[in-house]
Amino acid sequence: MYVRVALCQFNSTVGDIEGNAEKIKRFTEIAKQKGAKIICFPEMALCGYPPEDLVFNPKFIQEQKRIIEEELVGLSRDVVLIFGFVDADEDLFNSAAIVCNGKFYSYRKIHLPNYGVFDEMRYFAPGKEKLILETKDKVKIGITICEDIWHPTEPLLGIAVGGNAEIVVNISASPYHISKPKIREDMMITRAQDYGVYILFCNLVGGQDELVFDGSSSIISPYGDVISRAPLFEEYIIVKSINLSEVYSKRVHDTRRRSEKPSDFKKIQLDIEVKSEKPQNEDNAKFEFPQWEEEVLKALITGTRDYIKKNGFSKAIVALSGGIDSSLCACITSEAIGSENVLGISMPSQFSSQHSVEDAEILSKNLGIKFIKIPIKNIFDSFMKELSELFAGTTFSTAEENLQARIRGNIAMTISNKFGYILISCGNKSELSVGYSTLYGDLAGGFAIIKDIYKTDVYKISEFYNKMKGREIIPRRVFEKPPSAELRPNQKDEDDLPPYKILDSVLKLYIEKDIPPEVIHKITGVDKDTIKRIIEMVERAEYKRRQSPPGIKVTSRAFGKDRRMPITKKINSILKF
Repeated sequence: MYVRVALCQFNSTVGDIEGNAEKIKRFTEIAKQKGAKIICFPEMALCGYPPEDLVFNPKFIQEQKRIIEEELVGLSRDVVLIFGFVDADEDLFNSAAIVCNGKFYSYRKIHLPNYGVFDEMRYFAPGKEKLILETKDKVKIGITICEDIWHPTEPLLGIAVGGNAEIVVNISASPYHISKPKIREDMMITRAQDYGVYILFCNLVGGQDELVFDGSSSIISPYGDVISRAPLFEEYIIVKSINLSEVYSKRVHDTRRRSEKPSDFKKIQLDIEVKSEKPQNEDNAKFEFPQWEEEVLKALITGTRDYIKKNGFSKAIVALSGGIDSSLCACITSEAIGSENVLGISMPSQFSSQHSVEDAEILSKNLGIKFIKIPIKNIFDSFMKELSELFAGTTFSTAEENLQARIRGNIAMTISNKFGYILISCGNKSELSVGYSTLYGDLAGGFAIIKDIYKTDVYKISEFYNKMKGREIIPRRVFEKPPSAELRPNQKDEDDLPPYKILDSVLKLYIEKDIPPEVIHKITGVDKDTIKRIIEMVERAEYKRRQSPPGIKVTSRAFGKDRRMPITKKINSILKF
C-alpha cells in the first residue's frame, strides 16, 4: 500500500504572517492537485524563523491562531496539513499545527536547541508529549520538529518503536553552513535505518538576516535510501508515493526493536484515509549536492537576495577597489538582484594603482553594471589642510591611511542615503578576524556578504564563478596581483599581516574549533610568535566586529551569534604556551 506525500520547501518572511499564509495556501493547492494526502511545510512556516523577540508581542501570537482557525483549517479537506507556528498557553511553544478535515491539533517541540545561533530556551518551553497521528486506514504518523530528530533516542524511540509509526515527519528550519546539508542527511539516514521508518524532512529555504537556509528537503526510506531530494536554495515541492510495505520488511528483520522499552506517547485519531493501491505520476527528482564552491556561492546569492529584497531595497552599491573581495561581492550582488540594479563606484586616491581602477571598470563592463569614478585626492587634501596645525611635526601614519577609507565610506553612504540604495560592505573573514579594516570606512554598509569567507576561500569561489560563467568576468590580473589596501605607497597586505595561507590556517582552528595555541602550533607548524600575534589581533578586534554590518553565516562558527566574546578582557591565560 502507498501513501502520497508532499514536502513544500518554501521561503517565509519573519513576521509576514498573512503573506506566509497565502504562500501556504498556494503550495497546498499545488500539492492537492498532484494527489498528496500528507502535506508538510517547514518549522515556523506561518511566522518565519527565527522570530526572536517578536514572540513576546501578544498580537504576534494571536494573529497566527486567527489565521489558522479562520483560513488554514479550511484547506484541510481530505488532507493532513502540517506546518510550524508559535503557540501560547501557559507559556510559549515552538509548535507544529496539524489540520485535517476541519480539525486543528498541535504538537510542541521537545528538544530546544540552545547553542551556536540558536536561543530557543530564551523563548520557548519544551513540549512534554510525543505525538502520533493515526488515520482511519491505520497509517501511523509521528510528528517531530527539527532538533527532535537530532537526538538518537526520544522522541523517535517512543513514536517509532512504542507507537509503531511508519512515517516520521520532521518539519525544520535548519540553517546552512558548509557541508551541513550532507551532514544532516547522513544523520537522517541513520535515524531511518535504526527505526525502520520513512522520514519526511521538510526544511526552510531562503535568507533571514545572518542565516541562510538551504532546504535540501528529502524523503528517506526505512532502508536509508534517499528516494527524493529537493534542490538547495530553491523553493520546491516534492510529491511522492511511498511504499509502506518497506516499513514491515525492514522491521521484521531487526530484532533490536523487541528489546526496547520506549516511553509513553499521545495518539490522535484522524478522520481520513490516506492509503492508495498504487503510486501515481511519480516525482523522481533527486537533486545532487554540488561541490563546495557552488554550494557556498548559492548560499551567498540567496542570503544577499533575501536580505536586500525582504528589507525593501531594490538597488545596491558596491565600492570597487579593483581587488578580489569587492569583485566577488559585485558578482554575487549582480546574481542576487540583477546587474541592472547594481552601481559600482571606484574612488581612487593618490596611492591607487592605475591597474586597480582599470580592473574595476573591466569587471563592471563584464557584469553589465553601471560604473562611476569619484577620485578622493582633493577631498583628502582638504582634510589634511584643516588638520595641518594639529598634525604638525607628526609623520604619515595609520590615521592618514584610515582617513582615505573613511572618505570613501562617507561618499558611498551619502549616495546610498540620496538614492535609497543599500551599500554592500566587502570585508572578508580573515580581515574581520584580525581587525584589518577601518571603522566608518570599509566597514561601512548595510550588508557584509563575505564576512564569513576567509581570504583564501574568496579566491577559490571567485575562480569557480568565472568557470561557472564560462568566461573571465573577474579579470585575471585581480587574481595575480598581491592583495593591497593601497592606502600608502607600494603597500601590501603582507606588510601588516602574515601570508593569508598561514593566517587562515590558524584562524580556522582558533575561531571555529577553539583549538589551544600550542595544538595549533603542532598541527600547522606555524611559529609560536606568529600564532600569539594572530590570537592577540583576533581578540583585540572584537570592538570592531560589534560595529560591523550583518553578513551571511557559511562556516560552522561565524562571528556574532555563533561566537560571543567580551570586548573588555585579558587573554594572558590563553596565550601561555
